[in-house]
Amino acid sequence: MTTATATPEGSTTRRTPVLELVLRSALLIGLLVLVGFFTSGSDLFLTVGNIKNIALSGAVLLIVAVPQAVLVIMGYVDLSVGSVVGLSGVVTGLLIVDHHLNWGLAVLAGLVVGAVGGLVNGVLVSYTRLSPIIVTLGTLQLYRGIAQFLRSDPPADFGTGMSLLGRGLYAGIPVPVWIAFIVFGLGALFLYGTPAGRQVYAIGVNREAAFLSGIATKRLPLRVFVVTGLAAGLGGVLFAARLDSAPPSTLGANFELQVLTAVLLGGVAFSGGRGTMLGVLLGVVFLGVLNNGMTLMNVPYFAQAIATGAALVVAAGLDELGQQAGALRRVLRRT
Repeated sequence: MTTATATPEGSTTRRTPVLELVLRSALLIGLLVLVGFFTSGSDLFLTVGNIKNIALSGAVLLIVAVPQAVLVIMGYVDLSVGSVVGLSGVVTGLLIVDHHLNWGLAVLAGLVVGAVGGLVNGVLVSYTRLSPIIVTLGTLQLYRGIAQFLRSDPPADFGTGMSLLGRGLYAGIPVPVWIAFIVFGLGALFLYGTPAGRQVYAIGVNREAAFLSGIATKRLPLRVFVVTGLAAGLGGVLFAARLDSAPPSTLGANFELQVLTAVLLGGVAFSGGRGTMLGVLLGVVFLGVLNNGMTLMNVPYFAQAIATGAALVVAAGLDELGQQAGALRRVLRRT
């Protein structure tokens, strides 16, 4: 007979069940396997330059995945982030190229566009009780259409300031990676170091109970939607700066699927109430390593798309398996 002690999740058992331990470690184990496989398959994989490429390619993904994870933990989702990325990048680019606005002010305008896009989503979801999936699928099309209306051909040649923002180095590390680190730190601080962070989990577990306990179940999701839009706007600016171009039809296209895949791979429950920032970081790194390694090994693009889709399905399967294991464990405790 084992001695029972309380844990933060309310568990009464001291030892972590084997299945739960395996599920928690699956992503890390998979990442290590990928690194070993690609290292053996390409001499370029573990070079300093390639590691920088992986970090740079995953920077925008992490920036947008951090607030998206907070939304999903609350039981919401924003599927319009890819189109917000595109719209913000196009607005920034056309202000620089067509209106000769200072690049710093143009970047600020791009961020405002992203925040407004998130605000529209948040108001429609939080205050009208419409489905976040339906609302953000609609605004996904809406924001992409606005971007294509504003500029049919891609603005390009944004100048030195944007070049430094997208491709510059500080202490040998790309500037977008530094920005991603800052966003990740702020996200972790919010989730674990503030009362609002604890309220996020409460809303995800049981929204009605959270409301009855005095939590702002409308205002808090609205704010996170705005921050998610702001992060997507920042992502659009960084993508445009890195590419020195902002194609209205393709900038950020399908990016929402990559973000959601990283979030779910990181162990965030789509049903809400569970997830960690460290898991999201691992999910982003996993996708970065997967895509980079397949590119180095000349894997066709369609095969890369298949692998990414399979990763999303596996993530959903692990989440469902984890929920079933937790439910079974609770039943066994009562018997």
